Amino acid sequence: MARTEYYDDPDAPEPNSLVVAASAVVIDDQGRVLLQRRSDSGLWALPGGGMEMTDSLPGAAVREVKEETGLDVEITGLVGTYTDPKHVIAYSDGEVRRQFNVCFRARLVGGTPALSDESLEVRWVAPADLGPLDMHHTQRLRLRHALEERRAPYLG
Repeated sequence: MARTEYYDDPDAPEPNSLVVAASAVVIDDQGRVLLQRRSDSGLWALPGGGMEMTDSLPGAAVREVKEETGLDVEITGLVGTYTDPKHVIAYSDGEVRRQFNVCFRARLVGGTPALSDESLEVRWVAPADLGPLDMHHTQRLRLRHALEERRAPYLG
């Protein structure tokens, strides 16, 4: 299913759902960030996705990282909450989503990198190499907040 992200776009379709989602900034012992290139948009992103009825929010982040990258992580903190109503995601099945994303910090505890039907590529990326990657600016915002090592989570 294809996905198009809009931000502050007067031509964006009206949202018809609100989804609680979790994502994770996983940083390895070399300071690199775990990213995936999404199969639905082709854009680079943090692993993450919608919370299921059986999930806690941190549990959703752990599950999504495993599903999308093959890696096991442990949540270590909170980067922030991301609820900007200007950010709209439209899917080819007709869903137009406003997303409430809680972004966590996480550390690698195991697993083997693997692709899923949601990821075209999984890669560890040094912060200095993030610039040229094709990525939605809302993902860059979460990464920037995580890499700044803020004392308090972002609330937005």
